[in-house]
Amino acid sequence: MVFSIKNQIPDLGAAAQIFKALADETRLKIAFALTIEEELCVCDVGEIIGSSTATASHHLRFLRDLSLAKSTRKGKQVYYSLADHHVNALVKIAYEHAIEEGEKDGKSS
Repeated sequence: MVFSIKNQIPDLGAAAQIFKALADETRLKIAFALTIEEELCVCDVGEIIGSSTATASHHLRFLRDLSLAKSTRKGKQVYYSLADHHVNALVKIAYEHAIEEGEKDGKSS
């Protein structure tokens, strides 16, 4: 049984990178913001996370480089959105799970 299971497990390196990226609270906050508003410019993201535009841009590029976000240039502004519905679902499910676990433990968010 163990051998059979072991042989069925694919290379999960890319999936692990997704979770590493979203393990950073700032990047998760950015991703969550993008579940609320489909597209945000870098300056708006900076305001949302309370950082400079340069810091926001760094986090957004990181998410884009891992195919979690995508960017579009509109004039001088760069706008970001989540890459697809899978990323949106991951972020929402992680948040919902955390809320449910907090309620089980008697904690509130």
